[in-house]
Order: sequence, then C-alpha cells, then structure tokens
Amino acid sequence: MPMHNLCQHATHILRTSPIFYFHFNLMMDVVVVGSCNIDLVSYVPRLPIAGETILGTKFSQGFGGKGANPAVMSARLGAKTALISVVGEDNFGKEYKQDLIKNKIDISHVGATSQAATGVAPIFVNESGENSIVVVKGANDYLTVENVDAAKDLIQKSKILLCNLEIDPKVTLHALKMAKSSNVRSIFNMAPATAGLEEYFEYCDIVVVNESEAEIITNIQVPGIKEAKTAAKAILSKGCEVAVVTLGENGAVVISKGEDQAVHIPTPKVQAMDTTGAGDAFCGSLAVFLSTDPKLGLQESVYRANRIAGITVQFPGTQTSYPHRKDLPQELFQKEKLLREDQ
Repeated sequence: MPMHNLCQHATHILRTSPIFYFHFNLMMDVVVVGSCNIDLVSYVPRLPIAGETILGTKFSQGFGGKGANPAVMSARLGAKTALISVVGEDNFGKEYKQDLIKNKIDISHVGATSQAATGVAPIFVNESGENSIVVVKGANDYLTVENVDAAKDLIQKSKILLCNLEIDPKVTLHALKMAKSSNVRSIFNMAPATAGLEEYFEYCDIVVVNESEAEIITNIQVPGIKEAKTAAKAILSKGCEVAVVTLGENGAVVISKGEDQAVHIPTPKVQAMDTTGAGDAFCGSLAVFLSTDPKLGLQESVYRANRIAGITVQFPGTQTSYPHRKDLPQELFQKEKLLREDQ
C-alpha cells in the first residue's frame, strides 16, 4: 500500500476507534471528574434496620459511581463527554473501561492502579424504589491533583465541568479552581454531602444538592418546597452563582445570584421503581442542556433534566436505566420551551 494511503488508513482507524475518537477534537461539551464504582444491587421488601437480616428478592450487578453515571447520561444524550477517574487493575476495572468506551466516552484520562480494587457500592432498593447505599471508594482514592493537571487541556477546552465528592475533596476543589480560572462553567454536585467546605462555593458556578444534602450543608430541614427555597437561598449566600435543590417527585427549586426568591420547577409525577442514580442522571442531563443549547436558560434546562431523571426511576438499576436520546420524547430537545409559567 502506498505510504499516503497507509497514512490515510491509519488515520481512519484512529478516528473511528472509540478509544481515540475524541483526541482529534479536544473541545468537549462535558468533562466529569469523579468516581467509578461497580454497583451490587439487592432488591428487598424493605430496608433492613441495624442488626437485622432479611431476605431479598433479586440481585444485579452494574456500573455506577458519581463520576461515571453523569458521564454516561451525558454521552447517551449525544454530548461529547470525557471522564477523569481511576479504576483498579482488576477485572472490574477492565470491564468498566470497556463499558465507558461502548458509551462513547473519552477515557484518555481514566487511569488504573494496582494499589486498590475498583470501587464498589452495595445498594439496597425497597419496593417503593427507595435505596440505601454504602460506597467503598477503593481505587477512587487514587485519583489525584496530578491526574487533574494531566487533563488540563481537556478541562480548559470544555463547556461544562461536572464534579462531586465521591473522590478526595482536594481533587474536586483543584478541578473547580482550574475551571474557574479558565472561565469554564462548572456544576458541583455536593454528594455525598459534608459540612465545612465553605471555600468550595466561590469556585463553582452551579451547586446541586438533594433535600438531605441541603440539610447537611445549611442545617435547614427540607421537608417540602417552602423549606427547599430557604435552603437554596442559604446555599447561594455561600458564594456560588446558582443553587439547585432537587426534590424528587416534587421537582426542584432554583435560585441565581441577584434574585430575591428561589423558583419552584415542577416535574410530572411518575411511578418510581428504583431511584438509584436519578440524581446523577439529573446532573448529567443538566450539563448537556446547558452546554449544547445555552439559549434554553437555567430553569428550562432544570425542567428537562428532571424529566429525564423521572424517566430513569421507572426502570431498575443505575446506568441500565439511563435512556439514549433516540428513545426519549423528542420534545425534550426542541427549541421551544416546555416549562409553562402556570405550572
């Protein structure tokens, strides 16, 4: 084969390879810094109390983690997506990387360590779809500031950076600072929630928490929409640009800097089967709408992200419940706004 044809052939292989595809275009819609976990899901009649043994009805194994979950959701909605993470040099880690490739996610900065096993998350899901989760971080603890620095070009050329707290918090803060200094918009899902991270708020644009996480951060109980609005305002006062408190079947409340009151964004009621990973689906979807169609605006983007999260809870599992764009109502991707003022 002539040399110029050989070069063209090699370039075609690299461009069409799921591993190398994005290396020819570092401009990402969404970059996620976070964890990869293997979900070990047990379905039970009810959640056990301390010291109690109960019989489950079904077991399944799947891919999860607050880094990989929103990355998969983002990629399935058609956004160019990259993940910065670490897995173990074990079978779980190898399987995870292959699954990320299958989902068309750039894994050029998903490392592997021999120092720990791939993270796992034993999960219990009751008949109402509520869950109880234990995370054993494992290899996720080996995601370092140096890993983030190695991905500097990727982050600086992205439209949205999405972070969480299922890794070393110092790594998350470093990534948020990098995004801030590069004028890259960031979404910080403060989960698992922890108090005392006041410095983080000034470096992130959008903070997303659920009711229990809002309570931990603000010491304000959030039994309903009214209290969620108060908590959102308290979060905003800490220095971020936008605060979003998700409320499950009750939608979310949103407040932006310069606004006096939070706004309630409703969502259609659905019959929940398994709520595992719904918050991550929301964050991944929100990142996509904000990065690929910024004219929609924040409230409309939150509404559409909640619609997608509501679809995921009607199916079992975490990433297994995440739909592809082609399988969703196409109105979710139209230019006209869906959120009515009278909702």
